[in-house]
Amino acid sequence: QVQVVESGGGLVKTGGSLRLSCSASGSPFDGYVMTFAMAWFRQAPGKEREGVSCISHVTQGGGVQYADSVKDRVTASRDNAKNTAYLQMNSLKPEDTAMYYCAVDLDGYCSDSWSQSEAYAYWGQGTQVTVSS
Repeated sequence: QVQVVESGGGLVKTGGSLRLSCSASGSPFDGYVMTFAMAWFRQAPGKEREGVSCISHVTQGGGVQYADSVKDRVTASRDNAKNTAYLQMNSLKPEDTAMYYCAVDLDGYCSDSWSQSEAYAYWGQGTQVTVSS
């Protein structure tokens, strides 16, 4: 059974930082070095789900994508041996408050449509990030 699990959310004050983690396990992930793309989305109450970042299997040469709304404040990374991706978020603002989801695309690279939910086959349950003013 496929499992995608996020962690690291919480309550922080404006200007604070959080590091989210996403691990993938179960078939078809077990036994494979992490050769798929992983993305972060967020959804605030009453708003549409928004793509935050996507990180490809190979991170060099454009293998990491960011939404314009966060690109100066977040850094995506991954540990392929652990099948885990990370999202470091700094200088958090109240408008960053949302449920953050991790998604997996079995293709190894972030496509031009990386910020579209339909591009991803597997999703986690989400981790809540709340930024207080």
